[in-house]
Amino acid sequence: MAKLVYDNTGRLLFTKEMKKEYTILFPMMAKIHFNIIKNIFAKFGYKVELLETDGPEIAQVGLKYVHNDTCYPAILTIGQLIHAVQSGKYDVNKIALLLTQTGGGCRASNYIHLLRKALVKAGYENIPVISLNMSGMEKNPGFNITLPLLRRIAAAGLYGDLIMSLNNQVLPYEVNKGDCEALIDLWTKRLTIILSEGHGFKRAELAKYLDKIAEDFSKIKVNKTPKIKVGVVGEIYVKYAALGNNNLERFLREQDCEINLPGILGFAMFKVDNRIEDYKLYGGSRAKYIVVKTLMNFLEDYENLVIESQERHGFKPITRYKHTKELVKGVVGYGSKMGEGWLLTGEMLELVESGFENIVCTQPFGCLPNHINGKGMIRKIKQRYEQANIVAIDYDPGAPRVNQENRIKLMLAVARENLMNKTEQ
Repeated sequence: MAKLVYDNTGRLLFTKEMKKEYTILFPMMAKIHFNIIKNIFAKFGYKVELLETDGPEIAQVGLKYVHNDTCYPAILTIGQLIHAVQSGKYDVNKIALLLTQTGGGCRASNYIHLLRKALVKAGYENIPVISLNMSGMEKNPGFNITLPLLRRIAAAGLYGDLIMSLNNQVLPYEVNKGDCEALIDLWTKRLTIILSEGHGFKRAELAKYLDKIAEDFSKIKVNKTPKIKVGVVGEIYVKYAALGNNNLERFLREQDCEINLPGILGFAMFKVDNRIEDYKLYGGSRAKYIVVKTLMNFLEDYENLVIESQERHGFKPITRYKHTKELVKGVVGYGSKMGEGWLLTGEMLELVESGFENIVCTQPFGCLPNHINGKGMIRKIKQRYEQANIVAIDYDPGAPRVNQENRIKLMLAVARENLMNKTEQ
């Protein structure tokens, strides 16, 4: 068994010896993206398992070890990890737990510390916790985000966004049920091999494979019939994770809707752009500004590759980040950047503009940035687009699922009536 090593603050480290022996458990969020990323980690020598457990017991475990005033994503992710530790499925002497850490003003930066506190309370203080961050906040000898790994993860994010967007456009209309799911599985395996062999992340290769993915989805036989178009926005975990939103995507598909879920690339660009806006608003290092601006140009170029691949094969492209940012002018300031910040407002505006006027705004109960930029902006959005049909849904352990779904059904009833009026015209 690997020797336990601590740093000078008393933090248990994930060592090089642990990398060989330990399985790293990681909560699921965006399924398509995370499955590709998990496979990439495996090719770099890490044993990673994504947790897809669900059910009310996850939240109950979370509430046992996390204060109920803490935001819902913390309760769920920590509850899911502790639940896995206690399940008997794993050797508790050979597992580590991984969580992302942004380092920003959101409480998500503190999930790591809450998880360690929960492990001590549950009697598992010898399980190491790994912070997945890009800010150098916590480092471990056995876990390193190297440039080759980072480039593959970034590419996986692009591929995931494209596949998610194409799937959402084709799945509601596919003639042969299961075609989309089979294609997702095929490309997940194919991209794993491509990326692990050192290909698929350079610009020319990205353009090639993005185009090929779009081409394959365009070949799926579809039957286009009028459907309710629903956009989903909100706090990043609750927006993407089925555990966080009570399988919202499945519920909306059962209601015969076409879903539009803005991608992770836009959120990444928002986080980079915030550094540029900080410089404009408050000043700072010119050298740092130039570096961040270069990174932003790089991301915009890759965004163009995704858009071009969709347009080439007749799909509705993702909205350019610059356009989403432009829509926010006069509605909310760019200084509102905690959590999803003004991007949440911008995504609602661009969804309505692009024909997805029916929107579910998912937010953890008590999430102040989301309540300001989500629920708090609904009136202003409706002033600009009177056809906007938005429902804000709070998610927390005490919110009954049936109440959430009934509120969404009320929104869909209005949407269905509007759709009938359009088709009759």
